[in-house]
Amino acid sequence: MTLTKADIIESIAKKNGYTKNKSTETVETLLEIIKRTLESGEDVLVSGFGKFCVKEKKERRGRNPATDETMILAPRRVVTFKCSGKLREKINGGLP
Repeated sequence: MTLTKADIIESIAKKNGYTKNKSTETVETLLEIIKRTLESGEDVLVSGFGKFCVKEKKERRGRNPATDETMILAPRRVVTFKCSGKLREKINGGLP
Protein backbone atom coordinates (compact mmCIF):
# COMPACT_ATOMS: atom_id res chain seq x y z
CA MET A 1 0.00 0.00 0.00
CA THR A 2 1.24 3.48 -0.84
CA LEU A 3 0.93 6.34 1.62
CA THR A 4 -0.72 9.28 -0.16
CA LYS A 5 -0.94 12.96 0.64
CA ALA A 6 -4.62 12.42 1.57
CA ASP A 7 -3.56 9.69 4.03
CA ILE A 8 -1.03 12.03 5.63
CA ILE A 9 -3.63 14.80 5.95
CA GLU A 10 -6.13 12.39 7.51
CA SER A 11 -3.52 11.09 9.95
CA ILE A 12 -2.49 14.60 11.03
CA ALA A 13 -6.12 15.57 11.54
CA LYS A 14 -6.79 12.52 13.74
CA LYS A 15 -3.55 12.63 15.72
CA ASN A 16 -3.60 16.37 16.46
CA GLY A 17 -7.34 17.02 16.55
CA TYR A 18 -7.10 19.46 13.64
CA THR A 19 -9.82 20.00 11.11
CA LYS A 20 -9.23 18.46 7.72
CA ASN A 21 -8.83 21.97 6.25
CA LYS A 22 -6.19 22.90 8.85
CA SER A 23 -4.32 19.64 8.22
CA THR A 24 -4.47 20.19 4.46
CA GLU A 25 -3.16 23.73 4.84
CA THR A 26 -0.30 22.50 7.06
CA VAL A 27 0.78 19.75 4.65
CA GLU A 28 0.49 22.02 1.59
CA THR A 29 2.57 24.72 3.32
CA LEU A 30 5.27 22.20 4.25
CA LEU A 31 5.43 20.79 0.73
CA GLU A 32 5.53 24.29 -0.80
CA ILE A 33 8.49 25.23 1.44
CA ILE A 34 10.33 22.05 0.44
CA LYS A 35 9.61 22.61 -3.28
CA ARG A 36 10.78 26.25 -3.19
CA THR A 37 13.97 25.30 -1.35
CA LEU A 38 14.83 22.50 -3.79
CA GLU A 39 13.95 24.72 -6.77
CA SER A 40 16.49 27.27 -5.55
CA GLY A 41 19.14 24.53 -5.52
CA GLU A 42 19.40 24.15 -1.74
CA ASP A 43 19.23 20.84 0.12
CA VAL A 44 16.47 20.01 2.62
CA LEU A 45 17.55 18.20 5.79
CA VAL A 46 14.88 16.70 8.06
CA SER A 47 16.64 15.46 11.20
CA GLY A 48 15.89 11.83 11.98
CA PHE A 49 14.32 11.34 8.54
CA GLY A 50 16.76 12.19 5.76
CA LYS A 51 18.11 14.70 3.28
CA PHE A 52 16.73 15.76 -0.10
CA CYS A 53 19.59 16.90 -2.34
CA VAL A 54 19.61 18.64 -5.72
CA LYS A 55 22.18 17.08 -8.05
CA GLU A 56 23.38 18.46 -11.37
CA LYS A 57 23.40 15.95 -14.24
CA LYS A 58 25.73 16.72 -17.13
CA GLU A 59 24.83 16.43 -20.80
CA ARG A 60 25.18 12.81 -21.86
CA ARG A 61 24.63 10.47 -24.73
CA GLY A 62 21.46 8.38 -24.55
CA ARG A 63 19.39 6.12 -26.77
CA ASN A 64 15.72 6.11 -27.73
CA PRO A 65 14.71 2.51 -26.94
CA ALA A 66 11.80 2.61 -29.42
CA THR A 67 13.93 3.58 -32.44
CA ASP A 68 17.41 2.67 -31.18
CA GLU A 69 18.43 6.19 -32.24
CA THR A 70 21.36 7.78 -30.38
CA MET A 71 20.63 11.20 -28.93
CA ILE A 72 22.16 13.78 -26.61
CA LEU A 73 20.31 14.28 -23.33
CA ALA A 74 20.36 17.85 -22.04
CA PRO A 75 21.89 18.74 -18.68
CA ARG A 76 19.35 18.74 -15.87
CA ARG A 77 18.86 18.85 -12.14
CA VAL A 78 17.44 15.91 -10.20
CA VAL A 79 16.35 15.45 -6.61
CA THR A 80 17.81 12.56 -4.63
CA PHE A 81 16.96 11.36 -1.12
CA LYS A 82 19.31 9.86 1.43
CA CYS A 83 17.66 8.49 4.54
CA SER A 84 19.09 9.13 7.99
CA GLY A 85 20.79 6.44 10.02
CA LYS A 86 17.85 6.39 12.45
CA LEU A 87 15.35 5.80 9.64
CA ARG A 88 17.57 3.14 8.09
CA GLU A 89 17.71 1.33 11.47
CA LYS A 90 13.89 1.45 11.79
CA ILE A 91 13.41 0.15 8.26
CA ASN A 92 15.88 -2.70 8.79
CA GLY A 93 14.60 -3.51 12.29
CA GLY A 94 18.06 -3.35 13.80
CA LEU A 95 19.57 -5.64 11.18
CA PRO A 96 23.16 -4.86 10.15
